[in-house]
Amino acid sequence: MPLGLPDAITACLFDLDGVLTSTAVLHRRAWKRTFDAFLTPRGEPPFTESDYVQYVDGRPRYDGVRAFLASRRITLPEGTPADPPDADTVHGVGNRKNELIEAIIRDEGVTPYPGTVRYLEAVRGRGLAIGVVTSSANARKVLDAAGLSRFATALVDGVVIIRDGLRGKPAPDSFLAGARELGVPPAHAAVFEDALAGVQAGRAGDFGYVVGVDRANQREALRAHGADVVVEDLAELL
Repeated sequence: MPLGLPDAITACLFDLDGVLTSTAVLHRRAWKRTFDAFLTPRGEPPFTESDYVQYVDGRPRYDGVRAFLASRRITLPEGTPADPPDADTVHGVGNRKNELIEAIIRDEGVTPYPGTVRYLEAVRGRGLAIGVVTSSANARKVLDAAGLSRFATALVDGVVIIRDGLRGKPAPDSFLAGARELGVPPAHAAVFEDALAGVQAGRAGDFGYVVGVDRANQREALRAHGADVVVEDLAELL
């Protein structure tokens, strides 16, 4: 297994933030700043790392807002995707976070993990199809900024998820859509994920192999949610 994958695997579906690029750290910061600014005037405790992992990580933006607010028993009007970032609606809070992450990415740039680039080169060199499956609506900007667009034959992102009415992770819909784009049955595709919700989605979709990428010291949790193998860096699979 020169790529660390079963012989039957002919396609690889990669999450973006935290798997291909280090932007997961930027998203964590953006979510914390957004929610803390929302919570503090209401006398609520601050947003924590545990909140991020349980309710937000890997999920589409508005799903993350809904899940976290529900955990604090806070109810907001749903609003619409066109809501301004200062609106106290589910969509307004989500748009506030999106405005912030776009500013952070613009100011700080995007860095791909060196081990990931080596792995993508090896996967492409062996003729396996490559797709990117992410809940982020900024995926194209991030891929372009990181110099990774050349690898992605298929892209299922937050824009596609909303457009096609797909359920977000931990449902398998987005990964299944990625496999369809590549013309590969799930049993012949491998999923690469750092989020618990994403690993769960890969397992729920009956994919041939699920690789957990441990960027946040959650090896056992990734295993428990369905990862076949857990690595800290994709280069470990070479």
